[in-house]
Amino acid sequence: MIDPLLRVARNVHPSGAVVLDVVGELDHFTAPELSAALCQEAFSPDVPVLVDLSGLQYCDSTGMTVFVKVRQTALQRAGRLALVGLSADLARMFRITGLASLFVLASTSDEAVEALRA
Repeated sequence: MIDPLLRVARNVHPSGAVVLDVVGELDHFTAPELSAALCQEAFSPDVPVLVDLSGLQYCDSTGMTVFVKVRQTALQRAGRLALVGLSADLARMFRITGLASLFVLASTSDEAVEALRA
């Protein structure tokens, strides 16, 4: 059996934050899967959502668009969102596009939880 190009697993951090672990490649073909997983989250002020990208091997502009859209959803619902474990290449993409200033970016889930509490 061939593994899917993208897997999204939902977990809960000890703090109560939702953690979506994203593994694989995020592109035009797989973006709907991540979008669907993100749409299932409430994005309430009480439960932060952490998107762990440490297992992400590739992300194109379609994937970046998913992050922008989910940020808009989180803002509309007064939710808290952080992106965790970005590779050097992905972090560079966020900096170059100016998106780094719009997101809480953290190395670990623990750091993200602390940053969202501030």
